[in-house]
Amino acid sequence: MGESLLPATLAVLDDIGVLPFIEAEGFVRKAGATMSWGREAEPWSWYFAETNRRFPHSYQVWRPRFDQILLEHSARSGARVRQGEAVRSIHEGGVELATGARVEAAMVVDATGQGALVATKRGLQEWDPFFRNLAVYGYFAGGRHLDPPDDGNIFIEAYEHGWLWKIPLAGGVSSVGAVVDRDYGAAEIRNRGRDRFFGDQVAAATRSSALLEGAVLRDGPFAVRDWSWCAKAMTGPGFVLVGDAACFIDPLFSTGVHLAVSGAHLAASYVTTALRTPSLAGAAAESYERLYRTQYRHFHELATLFYASNRARDSYFWEARRLTGAQRGDPRAAFVHAVSGQAAAGYERSVLGHGALPEDFATALEAELAGREARRMRPDGTTRVRMATGLEVREAAVLGDGCFEAGYVIAGPDRDDLPVSTLVASLAHRARGATLDAIAEGIAHANDADLPRVREAAVAAAELLIADGVLEVCDPVP
Repeated sequence: MGESLLPATLAVLDDIGVLPFIEAEGFVRKAGATMSWGREAEPWSWYFAETNRRFPHSYQVWRPRFDQILLEHSARSGARVRQGEAVRSIHEGGVELATGARVEAAMVVDATGQGALVATKRGLQEWDPFFRNLAVYGYFAGGRHLDPPDDGNIFIEAYEHGWLWKIPLAGGVSSVGAVVDRDYGAAEIRNRGRDRFFGDQVAAATRSSALLEGAVLRDGPFAVRDWSWCAKAMTGPGFVLVGDAACFIDPLFSTGVHLAVSGAHLAASYVTTALRTPSLAGAAAESYERLYRTQYRHFHELATLFYASNRARDSYFWEARRLTGAQRGDPRAAFVHAVSGQAAAGYERSVLGHGALPEDFATALEAELAGREARRMRPDGTTRVRMATGLEVREAAVLGDGCFEAGYVIAGPDRDDLPVSTLVASLAHRARGATLDAIAEGIAHANDADLPRVREAAVAAAELLIADGVLEVCDPVP
């Protein structure tokens, strides 16, 4: 569906120059989200303004018009747009249309959505065993929204068989959908029909159904299932996958559109690099997949924790997902992914704060917060630091201004590669028990740079690297 945007998505749209057209359309402004979920069923809200100063709001969009605005912007920017032509297959060197005609191209970007043309044809799809869900949804005219300041928020309500969304759209329309267990939903739809099943799910979500009192279903219901998957490879000879054609997690938190938009931004940088600097194409492809999968894993872990930590409802749907979620991965890694990175999303701490976290996750959270106290630096530059065990600095393609460039990453087992500047790479390489003052002096001497400025930058970088577990303090503050 993809109607509820995140502030992080607006940042990308602003960067490519299309945001003014989005803002002028009159879409509903979205301040955050309201949920009936967690330890208690009483609704609570979180707001983008709490964590995102640049974009303290987002939008609830009507997708046909939103997509049209993006298409028109592409044409204004120089793209040749051909509508009403189906692609039959993709081959190295271009595509074949349904008419049999061939269009040659040095690079093909597969943005075919859930159709996933390349991944399906090449057997690249890996299905997710956790998010085995089904959604049934439709559009209502009338009814009412939440009270201000939450009247533009998406409303998510947990109920016995899953959860239901209600998204306020312009013109008094609401997008409403229920997410349930795939097997349960498919069986019920076969036995009772889609219309009756959808009506029963809406009625079961009592707060949402109260908002829809007097509303009329004007379009739908529709049903979709088996959407959670990730491609084994997102790049190959002459092609790159992006958006739902590369991966999709779950409708939760509206991450599908954000992954598509931010992934397209990365894909554009990759294509530019592959065409302009062929010698860097291989490294750029690896970096594209690494950055895209990092975002995917972050949102995947957050969605898993969301399902696993709900205690407001007891049913097969929630219990099965609690048990499965509690068994997934290392709890400390889960914590790091859930509360670091993707800061513009802005809802991680709020969501996890309202849930009943799995016991091993909560224990890891307490240990991580306590450990931070032991990683504080001395204020005078005499702190001695070293690289964490197993980490190293590697040469790699890193994202620059519209393309990938030769650079460095800090890499190691069981963690995402961290792209770093030349200064940070030098700092990490020299962090072998030396003091920050000594490291800064060595960097300044090697680069004929101003020592006070290098020292200031080195201390600031060290603080971030220590917080991220890249550097360790040899002699923490007593």
